[in-house]
Amino acid sequence: MERADNPAAPPGQSSIDLLIVGGGIMGLWAAVHAERAGLNTVLFDAAALGSGASGGLLGALMPHMPDRWSEKKQFQFEALVSLEAEIAALEAATGLSAGYRRSGRIVPLPKPHLRRIAEGHSRDAEAHWRHGERRFHWHLRDEAPVGEWVDPASGESGFVHDTLAARVAPRSLTAVLAAFLRNARHVRIVEGTEVLALDAGQGIARTSTGDIRFGRCIVAAGYRSFPLLDAMTPGLQVPLGQPVKGQAALLKAEVDPDLPVMFRDGLYIVPHEGGHVAVGSTSEDSFAEPFTTDERLDALVAAARALAPCLGHATVVERWAGLRPKAIDRDPMVGPHPDNPGLIALTGGFKVSFGLAHRLAAAAIGLARDEPDAVALPRSFSLANHIAVASHKS
Repeated sequence: MERADNPAAPPGQSSIDLLIVGGGIMGLWAAVHAERAGLNTVLFDAAALGSGASGGLLGALMPHMPDRWSEKKQFQFEALVSLEAEIAALEAATGLSAGYRRSGRIVPLPKPHLRRIAEGHSRDAEAHWRHGERRFHWHLRDEAPVGEWVDPASGESGFVHDTLAARVAPRSLTAVLAAFLRNARHVRIVEGTEVLALDAGQGIARTSTGDIRFGRCIVAAGYRSFPLLDAMTPGLQVPLGQPVKGQAALLKAEVDPDLPVMFRDGLYIVPHEGGHVAVGSTSEDSFAEPFTTDERLDALVAAARALAPCLGHATVVERWAGLRPKAIDRDPMVGPHPDNPGLIALTGGFKVSFGLAHRLAAAAIGLARDEPDAVALPRSFSLANHIAVASHKS
């Protein structure tokens, strides 16, 4: 390290192979892959690991619609399927639970035209939701597949029951990742230290406790990534991304944790272990108070009680608000900076981060190891693509 008094600096070491900025879900997965690769790594977080949007409540792992198949949908499908084994390996290594279950999803169909669309999606799923011998389905049901969980009147034209969707407990997963890293040989964690600026050409990070010299840097600081990347990218017409506020609630309800996730009109109802059900979330591009909840969450909770009658008298035990990173072109933002290839973005994906983070992080670590083909990414995910969009947007 550059500073001998820095807590991350072992005696006599002047630099590190890899600096990871941000200890949310993206940065944690990147550090796990760095540990497996044997990279000399330091993970910095401005607060505590997993304390930002990754410490939320929802944890819904939802696939894209199976129609109009693309490389982006194929990437997400493979990521959702592979996440199960990745989490199982970490749980075995740490002895902790991430609260993961492939519980499926129910979608009520209130209108006849929605059923016709769903019939097409069912055929598409049979064609595309295949992984080796495993098959996942987009079933159409005339009646709700789980009695007393879904209001029967919500599906006048039937119900979708997909078997690919899953859920995870966000705080439990970040705790599993952090526990794995706290016993790592090659990764050191520095919490409560903010990275203020990056000089990728010189390989120096300016932090709130001093300067750090690095070989490669992965910027995975959620919405705080965008100003760091903007500062290194001349010619932008607009910022590379923005924070989006999300609000969610946790209810105490003695429901079976195996029940499928419910989804309708942007509302997710997610059963978890311990007699808890998460409800959310809003997506607010404009907000005055980023970390407070308001009537928008009240409306979501009321809608959840109507859709799942067993939640009618469930107590709200927590209300949560946080800021998620939305990249300029909406897709995740992953890849080397065109002018500074030692700087690698790993952010964005404000609605899909938990399902994709392990694969996006593996791709970022491949780039840090000069193995750009280790994990193939959709072209729209690249930092270069987002820069092009932000450079021409008016």
